Amino acid sequence: MSEITKVALDAMGGDNAPVEIVKGAVEAVQKRKDIQILLTGQEDVIKNELAKYTWPENQIRIVNATEVIETAEPPVKAIRGKKDSSIVVAMKMVKNGEADAFVSAGSTGAVLVGGQVLVGRIKGVERPPLAPLFPTLTGVSLLIDCGANVDARPSHLVQFAKMGSIYMESVMGKKNPTVGIVNIGAEEEKGNALVKETFPLLKACKDINFVGSVEAREIPYGKVDVIVCEAFVGNVILKLYEGVGGALIKKVKQGMMSSLRSKIGALLVKPALKATLKDFDASEYGGAPLLGLKGLVVKTHGSSTSTEICNSIIQCVTFKEQKINEKIKAAIQETQEEIKESE
Repeated sequence: MSEITKVALDAMGGDNAPVEIVKGAVEAVQKRKDIQILLTGQEDVIKNELAKYTWPENQIRIVNATEVIETAEPPVKAIRGKKDSSIVVAMKMVKNGEADAFVSAGSTGAVLVGGQVLVGRIKGVERPPLAPLFPTLTGVSLLIDCGANVDARPSHLVQFAKMGSIYMESVMGKKNPTVGIVNIGAEEEKGNALVKETFPLLKACKDINFVGSVEAREIPYGKVDVIVCEAFVGNVILKLYEGVGGALIKKVKQGMMSSLRSKIGALLVKPALKATLKDFDASEYGGAPLLGLKGLVVKTHGSSTSTEICNSIIQCVTFKEQKINEKIKAAIQETQEEIKESE
């Protein structure tokens, strides 16, 4: 029998909580027997939602938390002040070893602050980045960072590249993944001060497969496996990607419904189109892990449906099995030793 992965799930976080969160938890345990979910939040509310479903009782447990951190609240103040919130209670379970992972669709700021303050960083990690997978023409790419560090330094981006490479190789099975830094041109001398300073540092890294600059238009084509940037740029890329994708789908649907002939054609292409759109559905790949922490923290979209919640929970099993945190810790320590030897 496989080892059980315990996932603390914030039942109160997100635009669709607790309805979609609880539904996603039920879907996860119906798919996998090696998962136990600890739903943190207001017990009565969670019980009412769970009553709608049939589920293996030994795989879902409610952990009462009386407070809720709202999206608009100042993150540091919320984490310190609301000690009985669903986010804080769940993260403390990860810190104390009662849970292997934490998943939330709630306040991004609170999750980022809580991850660093409560769960803690791996020694040597300067800044934990958020790293979502998203679909491309050739498969998937990892965008790192997409929201955690808007004022990053070159050394931060170098660590992002190393952590992203470990993720893609261990979780996605991509051998020797290619790494590129987001830039406004292919030439090494282009870019802002951060990119210009980071480029030669990445070029000098022997433990990553750095291939140079990647322009935004090349990202959807899957030019590189690991896309490195600071969080401001990464978040803009991610949001634009999602927006363009949604708008394009709406235009395609409008075109298909514009005449009788197009409606007939739509019926013929519907199966193939449905399969293609599923490949480009980011929710199929789960949430964004906050890499470089002592425990696993996964942030999903605030608007997550049960599908993304379910996939984020299942994603945690792979993280645990592949010992991602242990591999990142070893890589960071090795880098620090090399720096000491060169001094």
